[in-house]
Amino acid sequence: MSSPDPTVRAARNAAAETENAGKQAGGAPGRPLRRPVVAVTGAASGVGALLTQALTESDEVKRVVAIDERRGEAAEAHWHVLDVRDPAIADKLRGADVVVHLAVDLDLETDAAARTAYNVRGTQTVLTAAAAAGVHRVVLCTSAMVYGALPDNDVPLAEDAELRATADATGVGDLLEIERLAHRAPRAHPGLNVTVLRPTVLVGGTDTALTRYFESPRLLVVAGSRPAWQFCHVEDLVSALEYAALEKVEGELAVGCDGWLEQEEVEELTGIRRMELPSSVALGAAARLHRIGLTPSPAGDLAYTMHPWVVSGSRLHEAGWRPRWTNEEVLAELLEEVAGRHTVAGRRLGRKDATAAGAAGATVALLGTAALVRRARKARRRI
Repeated sequence: MSSPDPTVRAARNAAAETENAGKQAGGAPGRPLRRPVVAVTGAASGVGALLTQALTESDEVKRVVAIDERRGEAAEAHWHVLDVRDPAIADKLRGADVVVHLAVDLDLETDAAARTAYNVRGTQTVLTAAAAAGVHRVVLCTSAMVYGALPDNDVPLAEDAELRATADATGVGDLLEIERLAHRAPRAHPGLNVTVLRPTVLVGGTDTALTRYFESPRLLVVAGSRPAWQFCHVEDLVSALEYAALEKVEGELAVGCDGWLEQEEVEELTGIRRMELPSSVALGAAARLHRIGLTPSPAGDLAYTMHPWVVSGSRLHEAGWRPRWTNEEVLAELLEEVAGRHTVAGRRLGRKDATAAGAAGATVALLGTAALVRRARKARRRI
């Protein structure tokens, strides 16, 4: 039998090399490897800035398109300065294979209505613009908070567990709406794949109601509750987002450290003693303080310090991803970040306020008790 034509032989060899490379990278056999063009929104700060820099340094990415309302520091990225709610974003996304949408505002101090308008409208616009521009994958980032913090939660929760959160906690209503948009998008835009990452308590340059919990001189524990703590370092979230951008994973994915810490372990590791309050006092005080505008955190935030909402993260693990950080390491870093800060019921105090407050950790209890006493006095006067 004669040898194959050299051109045919070369083509076969190239195909074999492509298939072998696909197998080594964990891809589907025969699927050609290509370096995608990745667009990142919210690219100038926070997680977006870290991801943009990581992608520009990756040999697996062809080009990075960075979108934000200001230019960031990643010089190698192709920058577009605009609001993600601007329909003109569709033109900026043309040629991109993947969009990672991180332009989401969860700042405690932002007006709630303005925050929701930005988060929901921005996500709607990005999904629609991505489909119009021919992008085949959008990666969104919400939070494991969407599962809800409930006393009957499995420990850990499976990633396909029902989303039972309510809109009572800071930003969770926005995140639930983003989840709904993610679920509907592939039906509205056939051919568009939407991947959602849900990190646990995010630490590393972040400021949330949950990180502020550790700024108090006492850790508030609601009597009868069963807290469980699972952290996610921003570096691990960035690496998981990179996995999704490179299409190594898809679907709904939880991101966090392996395992979790019980409240007693947290207290031992931090050296911060607990302050235990009845549920009625803690929740009532938190609700009143938020209602009169003294604290940015609604009472719903307390649920996430009362009940477990830890997740398995099995889907990322099955794809070969592993967190670099442990819960203990992330908690230690968090304590370093919050050192010198003083927070009561989610409200950060200045140095003078903290000094005047004295045992600041007891303030919630005192305010709640004082309110109950005043109410009782008024009732007695009516008699």
